Amino acid sequence: MTKVLLAAHVLAVIVAIGPVAVAASMFPPAIRRAADSDDAADRSVAVVLHRICRVYAWIAVAVPVLGVGTASSMGVLGSPWLIASMVLTIAAAAVLGLLVLPAQSGFLTAAQAPPGEALAVAARVSGRLAMHTGIFNLLWAIVTVLMIVRPGSSTGA
Repeated sequence: MTKVLLAAHVLAVIVAIGPVAVAASMFPPAIRRAADSDDAADRSVAVVLHRICRVYAWIAVAVPVLGVGTASSMGVLGSPWLIASMVLTIAAAAVLGLLVLPAQSGFLTAAQAPPGEALAVAARVSGRLAMHTGIFNLLWAIVTVLMIVRPGSSTGA
């Protein structure tokens, strides 16, 4: 059962977190292009990227659920590396849910303004949004390293 849970956990990470990380990283340049253009297609790209982030964020709830199940079956729930990973996962979820997604929504609302006003909003928001997205991705990179290295593990890696 442990191998099935572990496989499901890893697949959930790949399928759910990967698209959010990529789409969120693509959003700041997309909003700059959309704000600088009258083309509806440029705005549509930003809308789709935001939808990917929002939908896959909900799917990503499976990642910690399956992770806790896997850790429980392996008997490592109290391990410091796992506790650190859980804290970082909560932090990444908070960054996504409280900073990245609202900023994306805010821009999409502002993008309805005339191009000059939208460009001003994009210039103000995109740098901060890119930073928050980078923090989100960095947190997940640290969690990934912790999951692979597992300090104190018996794998010898």
